[in-house]
Amino acid sequence: MVAVPAAPARRRRRGFDSAELIAAALAEQLALPLHRGLHRADGPRQVGRRRDDRLGAAPRVEPLGAAPAAVLVVDDVLTTGATLAACASALRRAGASQVDGGVFAHAFGARRRAA
Repeated sequence: MVAVPAAPARRRRRGFDSAELIAAALAEQLALPLHRGLHRADGPRQVGRRRDDRLGAAPRVEPLGAAPAAVLVVDDVLTTGATLAACASALRRAGASQVDGGVFAHAFGARRRAA
């Protein structure tokens, strides 16, 4: 299990990463390992951007080493799927052959985009 990382500035401002908290609790309940294998660079915030802007300029997410073969990526809110897709791509580059996504909430009116 891997949490979608918050942008560093957002994490500093909040003092926590909601997706990481959700993933940690879920990993504990399911007795699965939590892999801290992704880094997200600071960049334009996804919140408040138009759908096509989000999809056209997804967050920069990089792997922090080798990924497990099968990964469940956990995010707090799904809107366009751009961030989830960026995480899935990074994990595949790091060696994951199966990447699935799970989200806590789905933004109203958002369309699903496969990761």
